[in-house]
Amino acid sequence: MDGVWGAGRRRSVAVIGAGIPGLSVAWFLREYCTVTLYEAEHRLGGHADTQVIRLGGQDIAVDTGFIVYNTVNYPHLTALFRHLGVATERSDMSFGVSIGGGRLEYGGGSIPQLFAQKRNIARPRFLAMLRDVMRFYREAPKLLCSDDDPTLGEYLDRNRYGPGFIEDHILPMGAAIWSASVSAMYEFPAKIFIRFFVNHGLLRLSGRPVWRTVTGGSRTYVGRMEADLATSVHKGVPVQAVLRRPNGVSIHLADGTVSGHDAVVIATHGDQALRLLADASPRERSILGAVRTQANRMVLHTDARLMPRRKRVWSSWNYLARDRRDHGREVSVTYWMNRLQNLATPEPLFVTLNPLREPDPSRVILEKTYRHPCYDAAMIAAQGALPSLQGDRNTWFCGAWTGYGFHEDGIASAVSVARGFGVSPPWVEAALDRAA
Repeated sequence: MDGVWGAGRRRSVAVIGAGIPGLSVAWFLREYCTVTLYEAEHRLGGHADTQVIRLGGQDIAVDTGFIVYNTVNYPHLTALFRHLGVATERSDMSFGVSIGGGRLEYGGGSIPQLFAQKRNIARPRFLAMLRDVMRFYREAPKLLCSDDDPTLGEYLDRNRYGPGFIEDHILPMGAAIWSASVSAMYEFPAKIFIRFFVNHGLLRLSGRPVWRTVTGGSRTYVGRMEADLATSVHKGVPVQAVLRRPNGVSIHLADGTVSGHDAVVIATHGDQALRLLADASPRERSILGAVRTQANRMVLHTDARLMPRRKRVWSSWNYLARDRRDHGREVSVTYWMNRLQNLATPEPLFVTLNPLREPDPSRVILEKTYRHPCYDAAMIAAQGALPSLQGDRNTWFCGAWTGYGFHEDGIASAVSVARGFGVSPPWVEAALDRAA
């Protein structure tokens, strides 16, 4: 700490936003600084959002935002869970597609699922899709060694992938992963897309990472971190503006209160961060202004009409579309929560993003809106330029948007900011102690 701050009094740091990035950075700094965590909602966790519902006479904890992780691609999150003693269990990450009300359906979990719709075996377009899947597995990683930097749409067109692969498989899968429209996936940077697929083992048929989910829901880890932060947490306290001063920052709250701190960590979406900065510099406006988010409606329900028509196709993730060319519409995905979180319920439990049809109101349990980052060339450039803003005028930024947009990216960004304060996560310090 002294190397960054200088010797002397304990410094005061405001953290704005209590999703995984803000919660983590506050937790990392708590023993070294006087941390104040501000969260606009009346709960902590952001997309780590567990709903406790009454179903069939029993209480069920179900996650409606962050659901799964794996130990290969989520090293910091895995270490955090281990440090906190959070129990996890195996999950399933199968993927299914239903287009045109069941006119095309298949699941990727097994050969029988692929051909659950029997006519698929005689469809030239479907068989060409399968051939292109294998070709993409072989050829796509080569782009990572190239100086070329196309969009995903450009890459697929240049390499003459067929419409079945593009419209019925790879773009739906990307749209489901990033909660984006199919048209947005056309503009997605191809290298980022392919690198993600390579890292997550999605370009091979075997040896893929084992996915896991938090036993009892993600509220388990959020609650343990909140307990460690004690009185430094302020929930239901929206921040209206951040104003930088020569010797620190002023945090202006929506109720008119002003709080002074030595530094601030803004752990929100990038576009939200820019709106908070009352005195944003031209460079902050340029970088943060390139970061966009999209709102996605989430419905927790028990209406099986929002699943593929053929039950044999039912998968953990189910992409649904009215038409192959309905590209501009926000993605519609139904998550089968019983399979994802090993939930035993009297009837199937689902989470749907942006339902194609309105679920039966009597089967709707909860609705809310989540925001997800939008990825394009401008966003990737902003990620590359972000380090130039870190620490300037005692202001730091973190968020899942600084990476691929997932939980590990959120905590990894918090690790990076904490290191800027001269602090490492306890699992890194423990590893250094063992090596000494």
